[in-house]
Amino acid sequence: MSEKKSLLNHTPEELKDLLSAMGEKPFRAAQIYPWLTSCTPFAEMSNLSKELRGKLADQFTEGYPEIETVAISKDGTRKYLLRLADGHLVETVLMEYEYGRTLCISTQVGCPMGCVFCASGLGGLVRNMTAGEMLGEVLRVNADLGPGRNISNIVLMGTGEPLLNYHNVVRFLKMIHDTRSLNIAYRNISLSTCGITPAMLKFAQEGMPITLCLSLHSAIPEKRSRIMPVQQRCDLHDAVAAMKHYAETTGRRTIYEYILLKDFNMGEEDAEALAVLLRGQICHVNLIPMNGSVGDFQGPSKKEVYQFQEKLQRKGISATVRRTLGQDIEGACGQLRARYMGNQE
Repeated sequence: MSEKKSLLNHTPEELKDLLSAMGEKPFRAAQIYPWLTSCTPFAEMSNLSKELRGKLADQFTEGYPEIETVAISKDGTRKYLLRLADGHLVETVLMEYEYGRTLCISTQVGCPMGCVFCASGLGGLVRNMTAGEMLGEVLRVNADLGPGRNISNIVLMGTGEPLLNYHNVVRFLKMIHDTRSLNIAYRNISLSTCGITPAMLKFAQEGMPITLCLSLHSAIPEKRSRIMPVQQRCDLHDAVAAMKHYAETTGRRTIYEYILLKDFNMGEEDAEALAVLLRGQICHVNLIPMNGSVGDFQGPSKKEVYQFQEKLQRKGISATVRRTLGQDIEGACGQLRARYMGNQE
């Protein structure tokens, strides 16, 4: 017996074709899709006939992930551990801001990048996520918050390298932007990459003006190579050139993410290298203080964080310190999943 396919992995247009193949009228797609976006089981789709609900259940799954557990921080951040249909777990983090709710989603199960300061890649890459699974992350959390649209912004900054799952990520972006889905504006979506240069150049031509973010973390190639293995395959300067091309093509300001590691990438030479690298670009640097320690690296003091910010600002670089959320619930990428999986062994 073949495995049932997820209905959520199909666009409304594809849903019409599926229904026609089942001998149903295509207009039924317009009845079914709103139920899918609210994470409603087939049995509760009350404007469908019992016969159609039965046919759908026989041939498909809805495609919604299950909520395995939720950790809630004292600052309001919620970290969801979601179980996919094949049993794999992914993290999704909901953050509260004055302008609305932002959801950080994963794009792969595990991660192949091996950045030394990140828990996402501890077990390596398991597999890519489908567009429907990414959509399911957003819809499950949105439904958990109540009826209507509860999420205003999405960031693809969770577990995985989005641009190594290019086709599924682009498909997901179109699906979540669809007026029949949550209709999230492209300008309210950000994507973070370690610097997969060919995919960055290709993405600039997609016509989706989202905010592109580069995980930079050092403007000195030798230092970056120590903490980010991608530097050995995709050169820093090529990635920065791709960011500049993206900004010129889309008209969107780009973001450079820079994790702050005590006594490693916060000196005067680091600030100068960053200023030279980004000079002339319409961009912003997001400074991210590392919490605690990983291997040989430790997080800086608050004073050291703001001293480095001042160094950049004196050199004409726009830089802010990212607000730290969810520290008491293991809010950084991959931490909750890694601990939970360790407890299951």
